[in-house]
Amino acid sequence: MQAACLVAWELYCRRGDRILFGPLDLWLEPGEALHLTGPNGIGKTSLIRMLAGLLQPFVAYDMGSSAMGSITWQGSFALQDERPALDPHLPLGQALAFWQGIDGGTAPLDRRIERLGLAHLTDVPVRYLSTGQKKRAALARVIGQGADHWLLDEPLNGLDKDGVALVEALIAERRAAGGTVIVASHQPVALPGGQTIDLRDHRA
Repeated sequence: MQAACLVAWELYCRRGDRILFGPLDLWLEPGEALHLTGPNGIGKTSLIRMLAGLLQPFVAYDMGSSAMGSITWQGSFALQDERPALDPHLPLGQALAFWQGIDGGTAPLDRRIERLGLAHLTDVPVRYLSTGQKKRAALARVIGQGADHWLLDEPLNGLDKDGVALVEALIAERRAAGGTVIVASHQPVALPGGQTIDLRDHRA
């Protein structure tokens, strides 16, 4: 058995007085992928945020004992969610260049922009981009971070057939390089040999 990239135990998510899911355990090895499915409101985004360290697992108490959720990563990870973290007032090229200076990744910015089909949009302010264009821009930044693993929340929203195929190809490349990719999506996504978890099957 290989060393795991992600190990997570006893994850619970609570919203108000309702447990959305839990207990949930995850074990992902290099090159593996996980598709999180389920209807809106089931907790897909909450789980992605939990795995990214932005949301604490809920501590479930049962008969005097408690389940303390734990999450352990080996290597770095990058998060793509509904907030692309790009200055809406800057032209796209400048907004991505800003993060290039901070992230310090090795993937050349111009190649990423070309690969994601954004070359004709570099002078367009981010606020004028469509949903699909913002998703592509967010992925350009994810690639630029040079992280080992990816957390992708609804990465296919607003994309056409070619855009979906591109995202699937990028995921395949990250996996081939030994990375783990977790995708939360209500849409089908090709992850050959990957796991699928429907959060409806993990309710307390």
